[in-house]
Amino acid sequence: MEILDIVDKEGRPTGQTIERNEAHRIGAWHRCASVWIIRQKAGKWQVLLQKRSANKDSYPGCFDTSSAGHIAAGDEPLATIIRELEEELGIKSQAADFTFIGTFHNCYDKVFHQAEFKNREVSFVHVYSKPVDENKLV
Repeated sequence: MEILDIVDKEGRPTGQTIERNEAHRIGAWHRCASVWIIRQKAGKWQVLLQKRSANKDSYPGCFDTSSAGHIAAGDEPLATIIRELEEELGIKSQAADFTFIGTFHNCYDKVFHQAEFKNREVSFVHVYSKPVDENKLV
């Protein structure tokens, strides 16, 4: 069970927490962190995307940011993307490897797998530009 901080619209924790599924059931504001992997290959810039599992509770089977995850209660964005990048792709990284590019509000109500999904996220977005060999990703 993932426990998240409830946050204000700027992404600051309010002191309250909520379970992830409940946050999406009622539309409580919470935080996530994402990272875009960029690289130059053959003189052209590329952005590496990840295809979501068909079992994900939102946007199953769709292409998405290189790596992302909800920020657990008490955690910070950089700690989250360092963990998610290793868990999802096998890339070991450190805080200095990232450039923070900003936040955005991800707010929508949709239905996935016949269930209502209310998303209210403040997303902390970073870029990772160290060399990545896609053949070594896990």
